[in-house]
Amino acid sequence: MTVAAAQTRPERGRETREAILTTAERLFAEHGIAMVSNRQIGEAAGQSNNYAVGYHFGTKADLVREIAHRHTAAKERRRLELLAEIKGSSDLREWVSCLVRPAIDHLASLGSPTWHARFVAQADTEPAFRQIVIAEVIATPSMRQNLEGLFRLVPDLPEEIRRERGDMSRLLIVHMLAERERALHEGTAPGRATWEATAVGLIDAIVGLWLAPVTSIP
Repeated sequence: MTVAAAQTRPERGRETREAILTTAERLFAEHGIAMVSNRQIGEAAGQSNNYAVGYHFGTKADLVREIAHRHTAAKERRRLELLAEIKGSSDLREWVSCLVRPAIDHLASLGSPTWHARFVAQADTEPAFRQIVIAEVIATPSMRQNLEGLFRLVPDLPEEIRRERGDMSRLLIVHMLAERERALHEGTAPGRATWEATAVGLIDAIVGLWLAPVTSIP
């Protein structure tokens, strides 16, 4: 083996991994994670070796985790920027904006088409992968800071109601972004004209959700 050939091997490995990640995210988004095999991913990514996906990523759970992680850093940076801008704010809308905008700004930055929002929505509906993706989103310093700031402004909500409305907020963000991404991909009317307008609509709805009354159940 020549020195030149040896030097290009790591680069080829990185290119192969990127091709597999991109292809897997698209296929998972379009067909569901359980419906797509490693072999199908490898073939679609141009790999002649049927075991390429397993060789580079291990199990399907490992692959799902790597796809989710691929997007985490950009969203984390954006949320930290937004949190720095509103430090100490008493405006609930600003804290909700920090929940919503990092994912939307990231999707807008990817150009078109994208598959990430639908991938997250697919993972959210499958118990085997749901916690993997939630851990990538929730278990970050910026998200913990974001939620602590939000909870500080709704001190009268019981703990179980906060957890419930946190789940509602997450579901709204995940599935509304997936719906817009799907509409853009299919060329149908996506509801809101832009990602910015989508952000505003989601923020309006989630602020209302957190400020909604709590009805006592006898």
